[in-house]
Order: sequence, then structure tokens, then C-alpha cells
Amino acid sequence: MSEHRPLLARRLRLWHLVAFDALVAAGAAAAHVSFLYVTDSEPSYSGPMWFGWLIALLSTVPLAVRRLWPMPVLVVLLVGSAVSTALNATREPWIPVACALYIVALAGQRPVAPLVATLGTLAVTIGLNVVLTPQESFWDMPISMLVFVAVVMIATWTSGRAVEARRSYATRSAQQLAHSAVNDERLRIARELHDIVAHSMSLIAVKAGIANHIADQRPEEARDALRVIESTSRSTLNEMRQILGVLRSETSDLAPAPGLSGLPELAERARHAGVSVTMTAPAEPLPSGLELSVYRIVQEALTNVVKHAGPVSCTVDVTASGQEVRISVVDSGPGGTPGSGHGLIGMRERVMMYGGTFSAGPAPAGGFAVSASLPYSA
Repeated sequence: MSEHRPLLARRLRLWHLVAFDALVAAGAAAAHVSFLYVTDSEPSYSGPMWFGWLIALLSTVPLAVRRLWPMPVLVVLLVGSAVSTALNATREPWIPVACALYIVALAGQRPVAPLVATLGTLAVTIGLNVVLTPQESFWDMPISMLVFVAVVMIATWTSGRAVEARRSYATRSAQQLAHSAVNDERLRIARELHDIVAHSMSLIAVKAGIANHIADQRPEEARDALRVIESTSRSTLNEMRQILGVLRSETSDLAPAPGLSGLPELAERARHAGVSVTMTAPAEPLPSGLELSVYRIVQEALTNVVKHAGPVSCTVDVTASGQEVRISVVDSGPGGTPGSGHGLIGMRERVMMYGGTFSAGPAPAGGFAVSASLPYSA
């Protein structure tokens, strides 16, 4: 139902505009009919009154549907206005034609056909006027009016094209913003999935290898490894359900996003994988989005330690000063660069979202170091 509301709103707005055009057309028709009865010093209409009424209506009434059929309405109004002007049955500078031409320009029509049709009709009208009323000077009314009409038509077309160009630019900008928002959301979801799956699967793979290696000689240690695998799997499934629930807009019964309070659990998981983790973290809360980024950066850094450094010691230091939060993860492994996965890219992207700084590489004293600084307002 909600998908049809924008279409219904556009249709209602269109018919409101058509109703407004109908009122304008009625006013223009009344004015044109009144011109038939004008008898002043200027040349006046001298033909049959029924024919005068016919061309008056032909020159105005189609204006009511100019938004529905722009080009056909323009052609009909051009014919009616040309005949009306040539027979001295009008005293206005082709206002209905200008209104129709504006809509044609606004619809993005190519300029050649409508402009040639309009200006060509003006030329034919001038010729008819000279033939039908040869006693007039070329610059007497309505010839001088036709010159003014030509200027009005060109100005109307230019205005319509300018408005159409501005609307097209606004539409393209909105589409680009929407496309950018979709890409940003896709990257955010990809980072979340990578951080959750990579960390958990790395720990599961390490513990599964240990369990397989010592299953016969030390079954009790193998069972401990299997319990870690079970616990990690359950935790990962819960996080996956949380993300899927958000994507499906199922906002009820969702756990809060992980933050600083979840860092000790990350350290404990790494210890189960054989990494000796020493961790310090701030006690005061941080903005929720920032806490999630800190959590994911530490999670990915520990995942890389488990995957690439093995059972080594690791120091995790998270400090907050009220203006920025600093993250340092240093291990005592061989110091090689992690593989070509998306972990370091994801950490760097999270830091850049806050305009911070990020570095990762071999530490001077040996091992591998990850350092990040994320500014924020307390």
C-alpha cells in the first residue's frame, strides 16, 4: 500500500495543476471572446461572429491540457493564434502559446522543432496579415505585436530550459547521494560481517586444530577446545542474528551493539586461543558509535594476532582523553605483515570515518603493532 502512495500523490498533484490550467484557459477564452467586440482605432475583427468564437476557443481552451499533451497543445494553439492574429481577432501577445511552449521546454523536448514551429507560425501570420490587410504599415499593430511575441517566445523557451536543467541537476544529485548512501551502508555491513566472522572463525579454526592434534593423547584438553568452539559459535550466531534482525527492521529483542564492556570477553577469547593478552580500557562510556568502532578495531587486531602470530603475548591499550580515543595493540610475534585480507582495510575505514589516524606494521622492538586515534566530542 505504501509503495502506491507516492504515485497517487503525484497523480493528485498533476490533476490539481490541470484544474488550475483549466481556470486559466477559461479566463483566456473569455478575454479572447471579448476582443471580438472591441471597436476602437485599431483594425478590428469583421468576420462572422460564430467563426470568431471558434478561433477564440481554439486559441485558448487547449491550454487546459498542456501538461498532458504538451506538443499537440502547442501546435493547436499556434494555429488558432495565427488565424486569430491575422484576422485581428485578438489583442494579446500569444500568452496561451507562451504557456504551452514553457511546458514543452520543461519536458526536455529538443529545441529545434518547437522553436521553428513557433517562429515559423509567426512568419506565416505576418504574411497573412500583410496579404489580408495591405493598408497597414509593416510596423503598425498587430505587426509590432508579433515582433514582441517573438521575443516573448524565445524568453519563455529559455526560461523553461533553465528550469528543466536545474531540476535535472537536482535529480541527478539526489540519485548520486542515494547511491553513495547505499554504498556506504553496504561497506558498513561488509565490515561488520567481516569482523564478526573473521574473528570467530579464526578462533574456531585454531581450537579445532588443537583439538584434532591432541584428541588421543590429551582428551581433556581437546574437550576444553571443543567447549571454546561451542561458546564462540553460539556468540557468533547471536551477533549474526542481531545484524540480520536490523537489516529486516526487526528492532525488538535485539542486544545492544558491542562496545567497551565487551573488550574483556575479546581478551578472554584470545587467551583461549593461546594468546596471552594484557588489556587496559577506559571505565567511562563513549558515544555508542565510537564504542562499536573501538570494539571492532580491537577485535580485528586480536584476530590477526591469533591467525598470524600464534600463541604469543599481546598488549591491548585503549585510552580516552575526552577529545580522542587511542588504541594500541602490540604483539610479540615474528612481526610479519598480515595477509592480503580486508582486516586492515576495514580498520582503516573505521578510523577514517572519524577523521582519525591509523597505522599498522612491524614494531621497532619486534612483533606487530596496530595504532589508531579517533577524535570525538565528549
